[in-house]
Amino acid sequence: MAAKDERAELLKAFENLRVADVRDGMDTVGLFHTGSMSPEIRPLWRTRAFGIARTARYVKYDGPMPTQTGEEYWEWAGRYYGEVCSYPWMAEIEEGDLCVIDQSGLPVGLMGSANTLDGIKKGGRGYVTNGGVRDTDEIILQKVPFWSERCVHPMVQARLQFDAKDISVVVGGVTVSPGDVIVADGDGVIVVPREVALEVAGYANAEHKRDIATRRRSYQALGIPLDETVAEED
Repeated sequence: MAAKDERAELLKAFENLRVADVRDGMDTVGLFHTGSMSPEIRPLWRTRAFGIARTARYVKYDGPMPTQTGEEYWEWAGRYYGEVCSYPWMAEIEEGDLCVIDQSGLPVGLMGSANTLDGIKKGGRGYVTNGGVRDTDEIILQKVPFWSERCVHPMVQARLQFDAKDISVVVGGVTVSPGDVIVADGDGVIVVPREVALEVAGYANAEHKRDIATRRRSYQALGIPLDETVAEED
């Protein structure tokens, strides 16, 4: 199967699944203690996203501190983004990617209101990081799916530097490899190893269908108008 066809199959398989369904699917194949990120990785706003992991890692800046001020500092800061804390992985984002960023747990706003939109325009489904995110009011207003360990305001200059991309990273206590499947919602984030993703999705979809049927009967018994979470599936 071509890589593009495999991606399409994976995205279709996880299209309707909640994190809870995926967790049940992982348990069904014996992966009880695999995949669930730490509860500290939380959504900025209640939403859901899923996709294929695109990974990057950043570490603490270890160079000299700037001595420039004013407009000279702005010039230094501009060079910093190109030479020290660059974003090469963003140029490679493709439709269906969910970006997982290891910031070494540092409370720095690598992503903000503008560059998050750059990834979405390329087809990205959202972002997960063990560091900080800034401009959060705008990100929520723009409805960019984002899960992080904390909300912060510091920028990256003299704080963070790019390390590597397209490698296995550890975020929320879970190892994420490029190509793994990520599902995230209000319950948190779960990572499905690519080699078992379709098997997990099969069991997770079966669980989801059972849940829909059970809750639909309760809705009807209670006289609650049906909503999209209990709609009949095709």
